Amino acid sequence: MTTRVHGLLDYMMGIFLLLIPLLFSFPGGAPTTILFSVGILIVLLTLTTNYERGIVKIIPMNLHLAIDILTGLFLVISPWIFGFSDILIWPFVLLGTIEIIIAVLTLGHPPKPYHTY
Repeated sequence: MTTRVHGLLDYMMGIFLLLIPLLFSFPGGAPTTILFSVGILIVLLTLTTNYERGIVKIIPMNLHLAIDILTGLFLVISPWIFGFSDILIWPFVLLGTIEIIIAVLTLGHPPKPYHTY
């Protein structure tokens, strides 16, 4: 997957994580806090990554992908770590797994521009 597509998916994932508690009437507390926090993290990470979708371009793409994998793992295990696995599991496992898959399938750098003459 190209970094351009990855960036678009990052913005979509971040915004979706921010909206999930509002759209699906999540319980307050840890589940909502985690989704809001991770959503904000993903949007900020995307804005500050050195690739086509970044605006500030500070964070290298390889670091961005590593953070995506860690964020995905955090989402997957958070229901058990924060003690709400008896209430809510699947949105966290599903979205965390998607985050990991997107990171693993993405090229580690933006494509180099080329010119045809």
